Amino acid sequence: MAMSPTQLTLRKLRNEGYQAAVVEKWNHHVKIRQDLFGFVDVIGVRDNETIAVQACTFGDRLKRKRKVEAADTLPAVLAARWNVVVHGWRKQKNKWHCTEEPIDVCS
Repeated sequence: MAMSPTQLTLRKLRNEGYQAAVVEKWNHHVKIRQDLFGFVDVIGVRDNETIAVQACTFGDRLKRKRKVEAADTLPAVLAARWNVVVHGWRKQKNKWHCTEEPIDVCS
């Protein structure tokens, strides 16, 4: 069974020493997934650092980056000094690779 981008991001963050958890939820009333703050799939904490990740396939990463940048909640998340990134996943030569698209105040 193939791993989802969310599962790959969880594994990556945990390998980097983060405590990581999925924070998107299935809303059974409207039958959609809802991200924390409208854009966070996975959150990780380590030392004095918090990282919020939107996980997707490599081909969707720029579309997802625009989604994050358009979120009304992004300024508050950045003001709280969270790192915000999009993880775009693709498989090459039987190995998963992650391209990180950072989100910052200047985006």
